[in-house]
Formats: sequence, C-alpha cells, structure tokens
Amino acid sequence: MQKNRLGRGLDALLPDQEPVVGDSPSETSPVAVHPSLIAPNPNQPRRIFDDTKIDELASSIETSGMLQPLVVRTRAGGYELIAGERRLRAARRLGLPEVPIIIHETADPNSLLLALVENLQREDLNPIEEAAAFAELQEQFNLTQEQVAEKVGRSRPAVANALRLLSLPEQIKEHVSRGELAAGQARALLGLQDRSMLAAAAREVMAKELSTRETEALVKRLNGRKRTKIENRLDPDLSSLVETLQRRLGTRVRLMHRARDDKGKLEIEYYSQDDLERITDMMMGSG
Repeated sequence: MQKNRLGRGLDALLPDQEPVVGDSPSETSPVAVHPSLIAPNPNQPRRIFDDTKIDELASSIETSGMLQPLVVRTRAGGYELIAGERRLRAARRLGLPEVPIIIHETADPNSLLLALVENLQREDLNPIEEAAAFAELQEQFNLTQEQVAEKVGRSRPAVANALRLLSLPEQIKEHVSRGELAAGQARALLGLQDRSMLAAAAREVMAKELSTRETEALVKRLNGRKRTKIENRLDPDLSSLVETLQRRLGTRVRLMHRARDDKGKLEIEYYSQDDLERITDMMMGSG
C-alpha cells in the first residue's frame, strides 16, 4: 500500500487552527519523551494489532530509529496519543527510553480524524474497523457519507459499501475482521433474503473458498430456490423451528414433514469435517 494514498498530509484534513504558543519546543519541533508519559488514544479506530507486524516495525525502529515522530496532545500528567499507536507499541516492545513527539493541540473529534487518516496512510484497518471508524466520523462530525468520503480521500460508494458491513451479524463481522471472509464476499451475503441462513452461507463460502462472484451466485441460488410442496405446507410452528435450528447450529436446515402421519425427515448440512464436528458437538452438548 502506498504511503501517500490520500494525497494529503494530516494537517490538510483538519480545520484551520491558530498555531499553539507555549514554552515547550515540542509544539514547533520534535522532542523526546519517555513512552510511559503517552496515554493511548481512546478514539483509536484500530482494534486489532498484528503482533508479527509490530515485531517487524520494532526491528525496523531498532535498526534505523523512529523516523517519524508521534503526534500527541497534552493532558494531565503527560500526553495523549493522536497518531502513531503502532510505532508507540513497537517502541514499548523494544523498551526504548524515549520516543520523538510533536504536540498538536486539537479537540477530540479532530483527534479521531487524525488517528483514522494516520492509519489509512500507513496500513489498512481491517474492513470492519474501517467501517466502524467511518460511522464514528459521521456521528462525531455530523457528516454525510459524501463528506466522510471527501475527508478520507475515498469515493462515496466506497464509504457506503464499507458501512454496509456493520449490518452483518457479529459472528460474520468477526470472520471479516480476522481475514477469513473478504469484504466483497460479506457484502454479497447481505443479499440473502432469509437472514437466518447468513451464518450457514458464510461457512459454505469459507469452506469452499468461493470467490466474490461465486458467493453472489450462491446467494442468487439460495434466494431463488423453490421450496417443495411439502415445505410449503409447513405450519408456522414448524417453520419457526427450522429458523431456530438454523440460527443455533449456524448451518442450513431442511425439514420434510408429512402432515397425514406427522412423520418426515430433518436434513442438517455441513461443509467440512471440522464443520461436522462442530455441529455434532453442539447437538451432543459438548460444544
């Protein structure tokens, strides 16, 4: 990912501000402080930090030093981080006695904007973190999707597509956050008319390693699947039972019921050996 993807520096994305005047030279040029004096940014949009990448960054800092200062603002007893949490984590991992900082006095909403843009410039947030950050920007600044897009250098459709991911169930958002399910696949799954089938469809996509286009085809097939006459005769209680089983087992369930003698067949789908073991563990009460 190119560092200057947004094409603008951090200051260009902030409202015009008067320069801060004070006694500390850190307000105009970098100074060194102990990492323990810097508190985390509560508005940090990133929630997951890759330990391997932090180690790689620490190795780079150990070899070449921290080439870019952290951006902070003053707070009681020290400083609060605005941008540079990965670098701060790497410095703490190395046990560095000091890190370079620049003070940028700014209001809370602006610190959120700085933290988001800093992450977008240096390393992608995962799609769910990015979507959550866009949503928070909308709320904090009372912005439209178009205005959010302008702030972060994205197209409006890109921001809209990111925000759609937030309507996914938590379990599927976790898969997206961990990189097990691509954002394009997750958005395709949102086209499912029967929301109780989302978890099952997501498992099938991951197990079969379907592409986004193949996921769209799966959704189209599931939406267009015609129920048998037997299924059409299911009474509301049995239909509700099927939906409950699908939600609890996280897979597709089919019930074929004969009204004349109350007999039938229950089918529970699985998409891998691990999926089968997961379902059986749940049914046996050990999962």
